Amino acid sequence: MDWLASAGQTWWQVLPLGPPDRHRSPYKARSAFAGWPGLLANPRAPVTKEEELDFRDRHAFWLDDWQRLAGRGAVADQVRFEREWFALRSYAAERGVRLFGDMPIYVAEGSADFLAHPELFQDGLVAGAPPDAYTDRGQLWGNPLYDWPALRRRGYRWWVERLRHAFSLFDLVRIDHFRGFVAYWAVPAGARTARSGRFRRGPGRAPFDAAALELGSLPIVAEDLGVITPAVERLRDSLGLPGMLVLQFGFEPDEPRSVHRLENHVEHRVMYTGTHDSDTARGWFESLSADRRALLDTSLAEHGIRERQPWWALIRLAFASPARVAMVQAQDVLGLGSEARMNVPARAGGNWRWQLSPGALNKRLASRLREVTQEAERLPERQQ
Repeated sequence: MDWLASAGQTWWQVLPLGPPDRHRSPYKARSAFAGWPGLLANPRAPVTKEEELDFRDRHAFWLDDWQRLAGRGAVADQVRFEREWFALRSYAAERGVRLFGDMPIYVAEGSADFLAHPELFQDGLVAGAPPDAYTDRGQLWGNPLYDWPALRRRGYRWWVERLRHAFSLFDLVRIDHFRGFVAYWAVPAGARTARSGRFRRGPGRAPFDAAALELGSLPIVAEDLGVITPAVERLRDSLGLPGMLVLQFGFEPDEPRSVHRLENHVEHRVMYTGTHDSDTARGWFESLSADRRALLDTSLAEHGIRERQPWWALIRLAFASPARVAMVQAQDVLGLGSEARMNVPARAGGNWRWQLSPGALNKRLASRLREVTQEAERLPERQQ
């Protein structure tokens, strides 16, 4: 937080905080509510009986389900997690930094949520994504799919409580795979690839309306990447949610109208140099084809950007977007190559390995990022 503040940044976005699966994926967490004790700075800090009782009182909707799966010490771990996270959030707020969370749309098979509420999920079908630029086999995620009519009959209570919990942890929440609320890719259980799946109709805005009735405004960003149809755009816009733009997606020679092209950007968006599913800025740059490199060079020239290090050129280009918020991956500030890529979609193993080394984000990098932020007129007013 001290480094972010010194670098002139106002948002810190994180991956999902739940206990990851055996492949270390936070998108298949063992709970949609519990925090991962592996993130604790002090995992043996004392917890009083009064603290546990108070926590049980405030988290009765999900805590018993998690304790049945996680066993002895599960409640104390969650007390510690909340204690540390709230202290972090308070420390961040004092320094003008807000927390930006990430919520997977689906839960994992075998998770506390799935085991406790099987009536909320479909039989015989699992989640995935159709063939795309990452793989012609599609992405076979294998998560259970919601039985949306069953959720509707219960007033979308599970989703309301999930959002309530997320908003207690974060100032802003990105919902992963937002297009699944319009239509989701359903794959027969047991299929070897996702190619045999098909789109099925989702619930639309109903879960969000149910949440808004209880929670008020919904500080959500829609992850609107992938196969995006006009219906997905209408749902996002009708809810007033900002969508996402990714710099790396904006240099396809045959897609001049792509929303990711810098000249097509609009303000009500969050701009990214890349995502957890894409290569780092340096790795992407070093693998560019000649036609994509030509488009990039043209865009850099149009914005008067000349940098010896290409990752700083890409950061400056991202900051030149009219999008209200521009996010940069830590790997890109550090100038790391493909070895620091977080995830390769459709590859089960070897992902989620990169970790930030202590001291890697140093004063020199903070000064450089602050300079770039100020140049783009993105520095917060209190720091100008």
